[in-house]
Amino acid sequence: MPVIRSTEGTEHRLHGAVFTAYANAANGSGELCAWSTRLPAGQPGAEHRISREEIFLVLEGAPRASVDGVETTLAPGDVVVAPADCLLRLDNPGAQDALVWVATSIGLSARMADGSEVSPPWAN
Repeated sequence: MPVIRSTEGTEHRLHGAVFTAYANAANGSGELCAWSTRLPAGQPGAEHRISREEIFLVLEGAPRASVDGVETTLAPGDVVVAPADCLLRLDNPGAQDALVWVATSIGLSARMADGSEVSPPWAN
């Protein structure tokens, strides 16, 4: 039984956020990946178009999600379902860090506003 301990996540940094990978192809998952995203207080997000559906579960803080231009402020326990090919942004305008659990299928990529493509290692 594959078990990834809380201390065994692999940390990545991008656009001011910290992504800690737990489940992905590198550690035995064949279809799904999951990670946490920590957004520092006051951190603006980077808008991007996602190639696969993503699910976000807020664990701490009050981040703001924008999916295809529709914005909402979230609270712990709230879930956002971002469909494939949507325009997505996750901001943290609050005074405390926000922590979000994210899941998707392996192979996620994102097209940034400047046209560049990102294939994040935590989702591949």
